[in-house]
Amino acid sequence: MKNNEAISIMLKGVMEHSSEEEIINKLSKARKENRPLRIKLGLDPSAPDIHLGHAVVLRKLRQLQDQGHTAIIIMGDFTGMIGDPTGKSKTRKQLTKEEVLVNAKTYENQIFRILKREQTEIHFNSTWLNKLSFADVITLASKCTVARMLERDDFTKRFENHQPISVHEFFYPLMQAYDSVAIKADVELGGTDQIFNILMGRNIQKDYDQEAQITLFMPLLEGTDGIEKMSKSLGNYIGIDEDANVMFEKIMKIPDDMIIKYFNLCTDLHPVAIEKIEGRLKNGENPRDIKMELAREIISLYHPNEDVVDAENNFKAAFQKGIIPDNAPIITIKSNSHEQIKDVLIDGLLEAGSYKSKSELRRLFVQGAVSVNNLKVLDVNDVLLLAGDNIVQIGKGKFFLIKFE
Repeated sequence: MKNNEAISIMLKGVMEHSSEEEIINKLSKARKENRPLRIKLGLDPSAPDIHLGHAVVLRKLRQLQDQGHTAIIIMGDFTGMIGDPTGKSKTRKQLTKEEVLVNAKTYENQIFRILKREQTEIHFNSTWLNKLSFADVITLASKCTVARMLERDDFTKRFENHQPISVHEFFYPLMQAYDSVAIKADVELGGTDQIFNILMGRNIQKDYDQEAQITLFMPLLEGTDGIEKMSKSLGNYIGIDEDANVMFEKIMKIPDDMIIKYFNLCTDLHPVAIEKIEGRLKNGENPRDIKMELAREIISLYHPNEDVVDAENNFKAAFQKGIIPDNAPIITIKSNSHEQIKDVLIDGLLEAGSYKSKSELRRLFVQGAVSVNNLKVLDVNDVLLLAGDNIVQIGKGKFFLIKFE
């Protein structure tokens, strides 16, 4: 694979990264040595249920495996007993060895739904961190200043607010950095919340006479609400082990402005294919239809094709099953153009229903009385219709069936 193509795939969806010159040099050197890149991903096994937000870095790792590189998974059984202080306003509760190992095993079972087992190495960082003498720890600690540690926002805020910072928390980024030394990482992959820790790895490698790893930082994925980071506790998550029907319904709920981000971070589609999808959206194609493509792409990564087909059919059928009466007025629309839909829909509703004016209909939208395909729509300009039949409900008992010619 040529450098341009390799880099295009490597940087798909990546928010921040090492310079392209450094990436090219790393790739070229590995080719000359006839070896794959060793790409490190550290997992802190404190929350083992993987959802699409967790899977972002794993999907990127799989894409790099498809280029022939080796995934190096670091199970943080040692660091997990400290707990990553990133983004925390107080010292985290330390996990027991038993808790860490149980979570690590659960992680291991799930990651191979995404990664290629034959191109994956799994290491527990207790293997080398347990062997460090106190003198080794002092040497490691000498590689970083307190001032550098306090550059981290979470530590700075706690220091300024006179909240306690335990000394052992300073060792978390140092130990994560030492992991890169132990496994001779060429690349380290992580979320944008890990920038401090991963850049520390680059510095520590140089101190131990190794070539610095390049870095790839993936953005954090917002959940189905499109606002907060995907989280099980917030209920805005899509689990990779969830039933295909549940996944399909949840994906269809994401805001339209998140469609391309989900294509970039949650699918393996080539960047050129995603650019074409983005163009279709800009040209006025119905986002709801494209969102159904997104649901198929994502779910097919975790479920058999027949389950994906069933989930799509079930989703479409759910809009009409037991909802709309047989005698509901039918409004026919000739074009799926977004601009024409809003005007023709208002005219059709005015003609088919007992409404006094277009203004009254628009007020009903604003008042939250109108649902399209079971989703409340507050502005007629935001109406999006599926390629097939659609159901408009106004109030509790007025239904209209929308069809395209």
